[in-house]
Amino acid sequence: MLTAITRAVSPAIVHCELSFIGRQPIDLAAAQNQHHAYEKLLGKLGARVISLPAEPDLPDSMFVEDPAIVLDELAVILPLGTETRRREAPSIAQALARFRRLEAVSLPGTLEGGDVLRIGRKIFVGLTRRSNAEGIRQLAAILAPHGYEVMAVLVTGCLHLKSAVTPLGRNTLLANRAWFDAAPFAGLEWIDVDPAEPHAANALALAGTVIFPASFPRTSTRIAARAFHVTPLDISQLQKAESGLTCSSLLFADINLADS
Repeated sequence: MLTAITRAVSPAIVHCELSFIGRQPIDLAAAQNQHHAYEKLLGKLGARVISLPAEPDLPDSMFVEDPAIVLDELAVILPLGTETRRREAPSIAQALARFRRLEAVSLPGTLEGGDVLRIGRKIFVGLTRRSNAEGIRQLAAILAPHGYEVMAVLVTGCLHLKSAVTPLGRNTLLANRAWFDAAPFAGLEWIDVDPAEPHAANALALAGTVIFPASFPRTSTRIAARAFHVTPLDISQLQKAESGLTCSSLLFADINLADS
């Protein structure tokens, strides 16, 4: 069984961090309803959803992917690249401790889970405003004993690596290749986002389904044309907080290794 850790939308989301988009008014009630629909869809696709309570003082705290990465062998707690967000990590660590042994990247290294893309035993990590070379070096040292290869990927056009590229399955990546160095992904297949939808590269593949923002119909058509099953989801209010679909959950196999 898959477990999905999520967190309710903070009432302070209107004050969220923004880096690559302009600030727009966020309808809090609509954002909360959209996030609830996201959680419901994860459950429908077979995940056991553990929804953490909202953090009223932490605007970006619904983005639970950023403070940690979870692999079969362990979870790694991360020092976020934005200082004001670092208080998000302790409650995520507490939630993960029942499932995995914990290790941590330490300052001056910074790393955010939105920059971490796993394909098999390869871990691609975006070198961005939020994740630095020291953070990537520490992660590589932590994961090397478990047989993972960590590779840095230069990202220039967006917040996180997974804002620009996400795996769909079947050796295929969805991407806006103008925003990152695609060379480390040699040998994989590509679906390029529609040029009119540059922010459309973040999809969440789960249980044979590609969950995809309803606001990007042209790219959705491209994905479906390659025989992927696409389920659209309205996250229009959450997108105003620079949200994608991967950043709102921590998904992992329910293997309890915390005591190993």
